[in-house]
Amino acid sequence: MLKFNWKHLGLAAGLSMTLAAAGCGSGGEEESGDSGGESGGSEEEQTDSESGGESSEDSSSSANYGEEMDYQITGIEAGSGVVGASEEAVETYDSLAGWEVATSSSGAMTTALGEAIDNEEPIIVTGWSPHWKFQEYDLKYLEDPENVFGDAENIKTMVRQGLEEDMPNAYTVLDQFQWDEESMNSVMLEVQNGASPQEAATSFVEENQDMVDSWTEGAEEVDGKEIELVYVEWETEVASTHVVGEVLSNMGFEVTTTPLDNAVMWQSVAGGEADGMVAAWLPLTHGDLYEEHKDSLEDLGNNLEGVRTGLVVPEYMDVDSIEDLTPAE
Repeated sequence: MLKFNWKHLGLAAGLSMTLAAAGCGSGGEEESGDSGGESGGSEEEQTDSESGGESSEDSSSSANYGEEMDYQITGIEAGSGVVGASEEAVETYDSLAGWEVATSSSGAMTTALGEAIDNEEPIIVTGWSPHWKFQEYDLKYLEDPENVFGDAENIKTMVRQGLEEDMPNAYTVLDQFQWDEESMNSVMLEVQNGASPQEAATSFVEENQDMVDSWTEGAEEVDGKEIELVYVEWETEVASTHVVGEVLSNMGFEVTTTPLDNAVMWQSVAGGEADGMVAAWLPLTHGDLYEEHKDSLEDLGNNLEGVRTGLVVPEYMDVDSIEDLTPAE
């Protein structure tokens, strides 16, 4: 049986999607093309009917995006890691001079993204993956030549000391749990489309039995042994924690899942109050917390590799790099 513990929910409110505090994307999965840069040295005579008279200015489509968007990047919550990195990008890149990061919420950001795509309008959002928006829409990261958003991170599994002796079967599952971005995105998208996290996790487990079997190999069923998994209430961690909880529940564990603040999540596992988490973003996002608690918990390794953040645009936008944008006048 899978139970949900909301005793710390208030601590997690407002933390939605503050992930990647130090940034985890290195720019540009798509290296397709060079959309006219910000400097106008190319003597290709380009006639643009909508822009009159300023011959020295580059008049490619990328040069017009800033005006259409009022030189704004659509962000999420103020203080989140990806917003901080985006603000740093505005300071770093000449092409973003005069731009600003408009903060709102992760929900408002995805709503604005969907509306822009429906109308085929330009938009730049603060992005991270895994995220269901990459399953729903055709999107790309803008290349980040200055590496402002940092290198890719991994999500790791941490358990309390002594779990292997106390619950060897749960330890085996947590140690072997590993999946990919596409799998996580599918669970997040189902939740976004109206399923509860529990319903989405149940569907995933039923439809991906071969993957689940690789996690449970060598583990035996139990009879009502209690286990508590904690997580920060980001969409990614809601997905992974409920999927693992469903697997353990099917093995006979009495599973409680508890959403917590980042710091409290780490403290609870390190202090033995909770049994484990599959929500450790390293080496950047949770780096300080890992250094503080690493001697009091056990690191079981990566459960998902290559998570990242950066500036994200729809594929239909003719721009591939942050440097392709044009500063505000």
